[in-house]
Amino acid sequence: MNDNNSPNDWLFEITPKNKFFSLNLKEVWQYRDLLLLFVKRDVITVYKQTVLGPLWYLIQPLFTSVTFTIIFNNVAGIDTGTVPPFLFNLAGITVWNYFTACLTGTSDTFKANAAIFGKVYFPRIITPLSVVISNLIKFGIQFLIFVSFYIFYYLTGSNLTLNASLIFFPVLIAFMGILGLGLGMFISSLVTKYRDFTYLVGFGIQLLMYLSAVMYPMELIKKKLPEFGWLVEYNPLAYIIETARYMLLNVGEISILGLSYTLAITIAVFFIGLLIFNKTEKSFIDTV
Repeated sequence: MNDNNSPNDWLFEITPKNKFFSLNLKEVWQYRDLLLLFVKRDVITVYKQTVLGPLWYLIQPLFTSVTFTIIFNNVAGIDTGTVPPFLFNLAGITVWNYFTACLTGTSDTFKANAAIFGKVYFPRIITPLSVVISNLIKFGIQFLIFVSFYIFYYLTGSNLTLNASLIFFPVLIAFMGILGLGLGMFISSLVTKYRDFTYLVGFGIQLLMYLSAVMYPMELIKKKLPEFGWLVEYNPLAYIIETARYMLLNVGEISILGLSYTLAITIAVFFIGLLIFNKTEKSFIDTV
């Protein structure tokens, strides 16, 4: 630039962030090509040097569903009503996997991308956003597997009916993605100073799965273990899983109060995670 040009001649102007809270939607849109590039990177590189490649998208939910069916339905005797136990478990696992993929993928944002962050500027939130978007592709593949088994069981005589509320299923998945993004940004900010959180994420997700009604109806835990039922009732993920099964399999029920509570928690977690993420990105390079 020469001295005759005004500052308005610049294509982009990078200025210090004075706001404690900043979503930067305009800036994210300006860097949309980079966002798409990160999405492509996440999809291609994860399984590029593996033997089975994208087949892992299919193997994991199928094997997990078979294991849950054997342990929780055949051995423990959990009743799934008219819905085949395998299909019941596959529905819960498919939705749950999207949340865990978003959480684990975004919880290591600063540490995993420190080399890029230290060299070039771009809105840092693009990185966790790309994880949430790229995992939609993985979810789509796994959901097609669920649809295939749904059709198979329907054609073989299982009593399966569609629910009119199914049109709101994408909204439910958006809840999962936003909640995973918010928690992931929060944990990623903590990991820059406290590396122990990296090891706790995997254990915490496994524990959280058992408290999220993935392999059993919410009503069952209230009847069998009423003293621990509150752990599930206050878990917003449990309402998402339960509602997803209601939409997909027409079993259980939709709790309007529970979904309202889930929406409130999701919004709160996202904004708190974003606040801490924005604060951490200013100084994380000194501690990561």
